[in-house]
Parts: sequence; C-alpha cells; structure tokens
Amino acid sequence: MDIVVISIFPKMFEAITEYGVIGRALQQQNLQLTLLDLRDFSSDKHRSVDDRPYGGGPGMLMMAEPLAKAIEHAKQVVSKSLGSSEIPAKVIYMSPQGRIFDHQAGVQISQLSSLIIIAGRYEGIDQRIIDKYVDEEWSIGDYVVSGGELPAMVMIDAVCRHLPDTLGNDESAAQDSFANGLLDCPHFTRPEVFDGVAVPSPLLSGNHAAIRQWRLKQQLGVSWQRRPELLAKRDLTKEESQLLEEFITEIDSRTSSDGDS
Repeated sequence: MDIVVISIFPKMFEAITEYGVIGRALQQQNLQLTLLDLRDFSSDKHRSVDDRPYGGGPGMLMMAEPLAKAIEHAKQVVSKSLGSSEIPAKVIYMSPQGRIFDHQAGVQISQLSSLIIIAGRYEGIDQRIIDKYVDEEWSIGDYVVSGGELPAMVMIDAVCRHLPDTLGNDESAAQDSFANGLLDCPHFTRPEVFDGVAVPSPLLSGNHAAIRQWRLKQQLGVSWQRRPELLAKRDLTKEESQLLEEFITEIDSRTSSDGDS
C-alpha cells in the first residue's frame, strides 16, 4: 500500500516509522510511506502556507495554492510507485467535520492500493481544496487536537494492522476489539494463579468450544457494561442472547453476594 502524507510537520511521523506495526510494515515493504512538507510547495521566500480567512475571525487557514501543488505532486508520487496513473489515489482530509473513523473504516481503507492524507493545521484548509480534491473527510473523535498529524498516525496504524503479514499472526487482527462489533474479552497469561486470583477454568480446559463460548460471553458482557450502544445496533443470535443473559445473571449474583457479606 502506498500512503503519501502532506504536512507542515513531516518529522512528527518519524515517531511511528521505526517502531511497532508501521515500522514492521515498512520493513516488509507492505507499506510505502512518503512524507511531503507542505512548505516545499509555497510560492514565496517565506515558505508561507497559511493566511487570514476572508470574512474575519480568529486563526489562520491553510492556503489553496500550496495544497493544490502538494496534492498534484502526491498523485505523481503514487503513480510512479504503482507504475500506473489509471488507479487514482484516494485523497483523505483529517478533519473534525469528518466521519468518525472506526474499525470497519480501517478494514476498508486497507484494501486500497494508494492513499493521500492531508494533515491540516490552524482553523482548517481552504474549502476550494476540499471541493476539488478531497474524496473523504475523517475524524478520530469528537474533540479537537492541534493538527491532523496525530489523527493521521492513528489512521495509518489502524490501517496497517490489516495489511498481510504485518502483525506476524493474521488472526490477531480478527480478534481485536470491534472486529466483530464487540469489545474484546479479558486475556490471561502465566502464572496460573496471581495474587490469589486464578485464570478462569474454561481457558485451562483445552476444550476449544468451551473457550470460544467463554470468550464470546465476556465480549458480550464487557460490551454491555461499557459500550451498550454496540449491542443496541446488533441483532443478537439465540446463543448470544443466552450468553449475555448468563453474564448479567452472574454479575447480579456476585453483586448480591458482596452486599450480603
């Protein structure tokens, strides 16, 4: 996958290119990451990329001309890398006004051959750039950060998890939280007993069916406790409804026992 990022702080991305999932994807050449400094596309000696907004108001806006030049150059970079200009790169703008980025979006974007990400700054970018070049606007949450660099890093990391062989074990991505629309279940490793608390017996049984059922019950229960909206939009199977009911009953029983002691 080819990703080109347009930013005024491209060196920020050095924090993710040498470590973890993204570093591994680069080493395995599953990912080609190109960082473009927007100031290199400025037309004045001061390398200006922002100006005051028409109509007044606080803050500055990223100017249209440098961005247009950078996006056109990014498209050339992608075309050269892919050896073809027939597959247009999707242009994404990280924006508080964008759709909320989630697990399924990461899966879908990972299937693209190329991607251009605009990491905005200040009060945003000139609307004419959005209208002409941007295919999709994405947000990582209903809050504001200082620029699009950190959201872009989050997106790239989430996308890279779905590239072949990046995780070492492809089943890891399939078992992540949200992979099946639910939060992940609790996990345990050695020792078998820690601080007087033992690993749940189904995980020690060697019975794969019992292990699967225990994990599914915990996923349903944890989602019910922490993110009930995930269950509200899910059509539970008969098995899932039964397991969730068992989980709630066990919680109520435990709460009652604690209250009696």
